[in-house]
Amino acid sequence: MIFIVSGPGGVGKGTIVEQLVQRDPDLYLSRSWTTREQRSNESANAYKFVTPDQFREKAAQGGFLEWVEFLGNFYGTPLPHPPEGADLLLEIELEGAQKVKAIYPEAVLILVVPPSLEELRQRLQRRGEKSERIDERIEKGQREMKRGESLADAIVMNDDLDTAVQSLADIVDKYRQTN
Repeated sequence: MIFIVSGPGGVGKGTIVEQLVQRDPDLYLSRSWTTREQRSNESANAYKFVTPDQFREKAAQGGFLEWVEFLGNFYGTPLPHPPEGADLLLEIELEGAQKVKAIYPEAVLILVVPPSLEELRQRLQRRGEKSERIDERIEKGQREMKRGESLADAIVMNDDLDTAVQSLADIVDKYRQTN
């Protein structure tokens, strides 16, 4: 199966997904590529950080399932190669999620949302985003949530990390049982 976790930047997708993967050895997390700089408090394996030239070369070779340019940086999902018997987990933004769903309509799209826009703003500030980027991300996040709610197979509110991880695990289990 393919599970796609999406939602606005700063909502906590990466943290939730990281904890879920630690709990569930049958999930294979595909690491996205990006040309943006690594944040000071960000894990080195949050993305595969590459130069724009490296990204363009991989894209030209057809090496991405999907890719997009956002706020001057490229983000892409490499063609996945999960181990035998593992379910694929993608943590990608909504535009990419829509592209994957067009290719794999059976994929399960899970939208992660914040408890409020003010909380989302505070999370973006805590992770060191610049003020102008925060406004852009909030605006984009509002559009993504509105669009995502109509596309998602399930929605998880990230107001408490443990609860959000358990909700995501429950959704994965539910879809595995029906498959």
